[in-house]
Amino acid sequence: MPSVKVDTGLPGTTDINAIVQAAQDAEQLGWDAVWSAETSHDPFFPLLLAAEHTESLELGTGIAVAFARNPMTLANVGYDLQAYSRGRATLGLGSQIKAHIEKRFSMPWSHPAPRMRELVLAMRAIWASWNNGDKLDFRGEFYRHTLMTPFFNPGPNPYGAPKVFLAAVGERMTEVAGEVADGILVHAFTTERYVREVTVPALERGFARSGRRRADFEISGPFFIVTGTDEAEFERAKQGTKQQIAFYGSTPAYRGVLELHGWGDLQTELNALSKQGEWVKMGELITDDILETFAIVGEPEDVPGLMLHRYGDVVDRLSFYAPYRSDRDRWRKVLAGFREEAG
Repeated sequence: MPSVKVDTGLPGTTDINAIVQAAQDAEQLGWDAVWSAETSHDPFFPLLLAAEHTESLELGTGIAVAFARNPMTLANVGYDLQAYSRGRATLGLGSQIKAHIEKRFSMPWSHPAPRMRELVLAMRAIWASWNNGDKLDFRGEFYRHTLMTPFFNPGPNPYGAPKVFLAAVGERMTEVAGEVADGILVHAFTTERYVREVTVPALERGFARSGRRRADFEISGPFFIVTGTDEAEFERAKQGTKQQIAFYGSTPAYRGVLELHGWGDLQTELNALSKQGEWVKMGELITDDILETFAIVGEPEDVPGLMLHRYGDVVDRLSFYAPYRSDRDRWRKVLAGFREEAG
C-alpha cells in the first residue's frame, strides 16, 4: 500500500499562543500538515504563525473562500505564505454557497465551476508574470488582469508558486479540480462508494482535458472518525458526528451523496427540519448504518487500519478530528500506526 500523509487542523482562535503550540505539537507528534479553516476567523494568519514556529510541517488553508476574494489578492497571499514558509504552502480554496457569497461577503455569485476554473488560471497567469517575467494578459469571462507594473511585482518567488487544492463535492467542480488544480479537498460529507464511483471518475475527466496524470495530483480526504479513550468520550463523538452528518445532509448541494446510497428523501427531511431549527431531531435521523457509511468507527488504535482499508489505495492524504490528542503518547502510537499499516 502506498504511503499516505496524515494531516490535522489548527484551532480556530485569536489566541496566538494556542495556535503556535498546536502547530509545534503537530510537528513533534508526526503530523504531515496542518490546515486552517475559514470559519469565524481568517484562515491565513494562523498559517503565518505556524510557518514561523515550525520547520517541516506542511501548511494549507482548508478552506479559504475563493469567491470572497479575487485572483490578485489570492495570488499575493499565496506568494507570501509560500515564501514565509519556505515552500510549504498549499492554497486550499472553496466556493462556499450562493447565500454566503452574496449575503455574508457581498460578492457576486455565478456559475461556480467555470468561475473557479478561471480564478485558478488567472492566479497562475499572475504567478507566471512574477516568477517568469511573462506579460500579464489574462482575459476571461469573470476575471480580467492586464496590468502589472514593476512597483507591484514582487519578482520571482525562490520557492515557486504554492500548490492549489480545490474543495469539491459535485462532479463539475471535481472535474475543474482535475483540470487546473494540484489537488482536491474531498468534503467530509462523503463515503467510500462516492469517492470511488463519482469523485475519481470526475477527476479523470478533468485530467483528460488538460493532459495531466493522476501521479501529479493529490486527493486529500478530511473524513469523520468516531472514537474515544473511554465510553463517555466515544458516545460524545458518536452523537456529535451524527449531528455533523445531519447538518451537511440538509444542504441541497450535497444531496447527490445521499442519493447514491438510496437516502435522497432523507435530505428533504433534514432540510425541512433545519429551516425549523430542529438540530437535535436532525441528528436523531442519522442511523448507526448511515453513521458507519460516512465515518470510521472504532478504538483509537484501530483507526489507521480501518481508515487505510477503506481509503488507502485511493487518497494521498487523510485528515480528521482527534479529540483525544491530549494523550500524547497514545496519539503518537496512533500516528505511527499509519506508517506501519502503509509500510
